[in-house]
Amino acid sequence: MSDTLTLDRFEEWLRRYKAAWEARDPKAAAEIFSPEGAEYYWTPLEPPKSGLKEIAQAWSDATGRQRDVRFSFNILTVSGRIGIARWQASLTRAESGQQAQLDGILLAEFDDSSRCRVFREWWHSTYPPY
Repeated sequence: MSDTLTLDRFEEWLRRYKAAWEARDPKAAAEIFSPEGAEYYWTPLEPPKSGLKEIAQAWSDATGRQRDVRFSFNILTVSGRIGIARWQASLTRAESGQQAQLDGILLAEFDDSSRCRVFREWWHSTYPPY
């Protein structure tokens, strides 16, 4: 990847993110992150999940309690190595069967191989998703 992220590359990454979440596949989720120093900020007030192993474990823990996940996104902008998108998701809590709607913004910074190095998200839910 050059120093500039393209709309097409960001959209492809978001499609892989969508596929990983909807399939509840922590291995597929980890594969879209940089193997060197990846950080995933689940919320702005928690320390990041650091490294592929910790990211995959967090995904496994969260998505293991979810069913019927549906994810959509709208790209807001790309600039340099950063992409920003609005996303929405719906899912069912496995334990209770309760539906949850989520709405959020994500910011993703990419490395030279088009993998995400730093991921930050801000979201709100009608019911905690995990």
